[in-house]
Amino acid sequence: MEKTKLALVSGANGHLGNNLVRLLLQKGIQVRASVRNIKNKAAFAGLNCEIVQADITDKASFVRALQGVDVFYAVGASFRLWAKDPEKEIYDVNMQGTRNTIEAAAEAGVKRIVYVSSIAALNYNVLPAKESNGYNPDRRDMYYNSKNDGEQLAFELAKKFNIELVAVLPAAMIGSQAFAPLNVSYNIIRLILNKQIPVETNITLNWIDVKDVAEGCYLAAMVGRNGERYILANEKCTSIRETTKIAKELFPELKLKLPVSVPKPILYTVAWLMETVSKITGKAPVLTTKEIAMFSGLQQNFDISKARTELGFTPTNTRDAIKEAMLYLKENNQLLH
Repeated sequence: MEKTKLALVSGANGHLGNNLVRLLLQKGIQVRASVRNIKNKAAFAGLNCEIVQADITDKASFVRALQGVDVFYAVGASFRLWAKDPEKEIYDVNMQGTRNTIEAAAEAGVKRIVYVSSIAALNYNVLPAKESNGYNPDRRDMYYNSKNDGEQLAFELAKKFNIELVAVLPAAMIGSQAFAPLNVSYNIIRLILNKQIPVETNITLNWIDVKDVAEGCYLAAMVGRNGERYILANEKCTSIRETTKIAKELFPELKLKLPVSVPKPILYTVAWLMETVSKITGKAPVLTTKEIAMFSGLQQNFDISKARTELGFTPTNTRDAIKEAMLYLKENNQLLH
């Protein structure tokens, strides 16, 4: 495929969206960046790109934003694991957003879409998880459900409208350019550095450098096969304990302590208390009972041979990605607090 004449990146002031805008500009691609609030321009300081207003809940705004676009990078979504009304605030928003943006792309004459899905849309019953094992049968989380159902809807609509669509499934993105508030994954690194994860939850994460995910999105646009899905992750997951060990080595002056193991009933009690407070304050809890039930002990290990072979995806090793993310947060101290 030839170099794109014009690319639209939705959610362009988010962590992945903004790093993708920067990468495409470096590659000499003309970029139109869409944001929900046109006043949110801090993330684009010094960048030579067009900024437009578009909201995934408003189809007409995307019909306008996608005029003349060759490749649409569908990054924008509600990325959170907690809400007062998760079905309405997460699931419905993401499903409607997928339908709106792909229908808008069809109306605007867009030929190719890179749809950003998630490792949430993978089946973990056989490890390492891979694309061909199908979708996640665990239906306990509305964000996860929105990614599983949203990706399938995206493929259906693309086929209906005869648009080429490639799905990418990133793991826990950290590192590089970021703006407050930090996304869910990057915020965990912040919590570790701020000594706010004192207990071991046995929750692992598959850390991936956001720049590698941006590169994977670009490669998917260039050489990804229509109708295919590609995991953008590292092979092995890392525990919070191991991640904290890396922080201890990097910053001995912080005097970080490794998280302490506690019995699971105590973990559930702590999480329940946090959720109770959140219902009153409206602020997301650090830990939920559902997260313990779904993720404690789950090994997020992946077979990424398809992305390596077909896209040429070569991620930074996990340890280096974690170190770079921690150093970035320390250097940009305002993001730590």
